[in-house]
Amino acid sequence: MNPDLNRLQPYPFQRINELKAGITPPADMPLVSLAIGEPKHPTPQIILDAMQKSLSGLAHYPLTKGMPELRESITAWLTRRFKLPENSLNTETQVIPVNGTREALFSFAQAVIDRSKNAKILMPNPFYQIYEGAAFLSGAEPVYLACTADNNFNPDFDAVDDATWDACQLIYLCSPGNPTGAVVSAEQIKQLLALAEKHDFIIASDECYSEIYLDEDKPPVGLLEVAAQVGNTDYKRCVVFHSLSKRSNAPGLRSGFIAGDAEILTKFLLYRTYHGCAMPPPTQITSIAAWNDEAHVLDNRNQYREKFTAVLDILSPIMEVKKPDASFYLWAGVTTDDETFTRDLYAQQHLNVVPGSYLSRDVNGINPGAKRIRMALVATLDECVEAANRIKKFIEK
Repeated sequence: MNPDLNRLQPYPFQRINELKAGITPPADMPLVSLAIGEPKHPTPQIILDAMQKSLSGLAHYPLTKGMPELRESITAWLTRRFKLPENSLNTETQVIPVNGTREALFSFAQAVIDRSKNAKILMPNPFYQIYEGAAFLSGAEPVYLACTADNNFNPDFDAVDDATWDACQLIYLCSPGNPTGAVVSAEQIKQLLALAEKHDFIIASDECYSEIYLDEDKPPVGLLEVAAQVGNTDYKRCVVFHSLSKRSNAPGLRSGFIAGDAEILTKFLLYRTYHGCAMPPPTQITSIAAWNDEAHVLDNRNQYREKFTAVLDILSPIMEVKKPDASFYLWAGVTTDDETFTRDLYAQQHLNVVPGSYLSRDVNGINPGAKRIRMALVATLDECVEAANRIKKFIEK
């Protein structure tokens, strides 16, 4: 067996199940879960209709590269959303459909890392655990960049020394962030682009929460958007990952894409051809309908805004929590150990959250997720309000 498999750590939800083992919550309280970041809003009818009409496509083998019509719809969406220069993205060489960002984020490292060198992969801390697993299985060393309140929950690139940048072959950027909801600024992305050019590494920007933002006048900036602003219209060393899971409430569709540097994507497409991960034709046709429609995305954001307002009205007076820049997470501070808080909250209120330390790693004896919990406001409005009232009752007790 590949010995690097032994380096993989248990997934947070496995650890939570072990944490709750033997506990019997109150029988008179139905379970409310704010733990898993799985959208619960109904999948839009436009997507369901497109899927039903496209099932005949199952009679054909799909191309790994995807249908031209899908790549064209993705290119058009990226250009509209991030104000990219017209025709700066080539649909033939700079866009690849993927089966959700999770599989692409993981497999990307396997394709681009040169394990014959002392490769490092930088990533935010706390993080989406796929980044760490991708580093281990690619033979690279993960380097964790602490995201704390002191730096607005974004990585501090100034804190990284030149030797680390020289060994860096890939950095995972997550904006809006999971679990913090923080958005990296255009100035920070410009700094990272300059560092990538100086030290020759790839920027992999996970932007799967980019369409869940709370101010319609301030959509999160994207890597390709800022690259174009500084004249990098070839998107050299830049790749972005997007998904329909959060944007369109279709996590089961397993549809997303990667776009950016043509040279990198050519090699990644070769890898994927051997990997055997072509998107099924009905999924491709359905994805075209989703990327071409914005009405359901606006409705989605409005639902999250309503939940954030209601929940924060209850929780803000009694705990350290504030509205995020984007995403559907609350990254709240607690006064006790986050594991104890999570376990006792479940035991007393039949409510699931995620301990922040499960989403982070200790570096120099410090875990940036300690004494924090992640709450995903993915349940219904009524359930989210019920959860907030239970947390309030738990804290006051």
